[in-house]
Amino acid sequence: MGEIQKIGFFTSGGDAPGMNAAIRAIVKTALHYGIIPIGIHDGFDGMIQGKFQQMNYNDVDNIIHLGGTILGSARSKSFRTPEGRQQAADQLHKKNIDALIVIGGDGSFAGANILFKEHKIPYIGLPGTIDNDLYGTDASIGYDTALNTIVRAVDQIRDTASSHHRIFFVEVMGRNAGFLALNSAIASGAESVLIPETITNIPELAQEIKTQNKGKRSSIIIVAEGDDEGGATEIVEKVRPHLDGYELRTTILGHTQRGGTPSYFDRALATRSGIYAVEQLIQGKSGSMIGIHADEIITVTIEKSIDDSSTPNLNKEFLLKKLLTK
Repeated sequence: MGEIQKIGFFTSGGDAPGMNAAIRAIVKTALHYGIIPIGIHDGFDGMIQGKFQQMNYNDVDNIIHLGGTILGSARSKSFRTPEGRQQAADQLHKKNIDALIVIGGDGSFAGANILFKEHKIPYIGLPGTIDNDLYGTDASIGYDTALNTIVRAVDQIRDTASSHHRIFFVEVMGRNAGFLALNSAIASGAESVLIPETITNIPELAQEIKTQNKGKRSSIIIVAEGDDEGGATEIVEKVRPHLDGYELRTTILGHTQRGGTPSYFDRALATRSGIYAVEQLIQGKSGSMIGIHADEIITVTIEKSIDDSSTPNLNKEFLLKKLLTK
């Protein structure tokens, strides 16, 4: 890599609270080092279309507290083709962009990685996903905020559940990873949690509910959307024949988990990560994800961060030890 004069950066995939804090940190750090920061709107699709914006301090004033992403995000079918990636590379070369910072999840990292392999465009990844499903970091940008959003919602659901003697199945995000479900269940005092990493046994679940519900006015069951038996709606239909006489309700939190003001933790993580990403590129580094471990900012190779086999599984024994039972 030669001397870095222009850095392009973009947000890709699902939005996550804290992405704007990362954008702000990248812009300010680049300007501090005399590098021109180029924001790319609408992810890889915007890259193909040449939707570039040279940014300055004014562009990132008063955005650190905002959810979502000021650069926008979009899926791109074109980028999945060699022709689309060639167009993206041509646009980057036309603007003399020397390196990229991608803020997103595993799909976004895979896209940047193949662009590097085909067109030798250096890049660094920032983990921006509420699912926290990337290997090598204790937390991804947006995860902490999403957890707090879920816990607040469950606290409110418990009020009405208690009033009406109901059992609520609350569905949270997490396609293939149960981190949101598990940790929100622990923090909210849920009676049970269903996650993709374990096998759900419907008769056993029904018996657990009967045992825990004796003399109680309510129960909360957290369901990850990627559970092997389905989401909350499917689980309720399967468990209903085993729970005659119980009032069962579902709540799907959906995209409320993605939005909202980022927490202190996500703002700080995004800021520290954005600074480090720019400095990594200045030092000639490429192909790494910025992570955090024991409050220290670290780097992990992209290949390792998106390798499904590296992701630690959550096991049933851990759930039994950690969940509060009554």
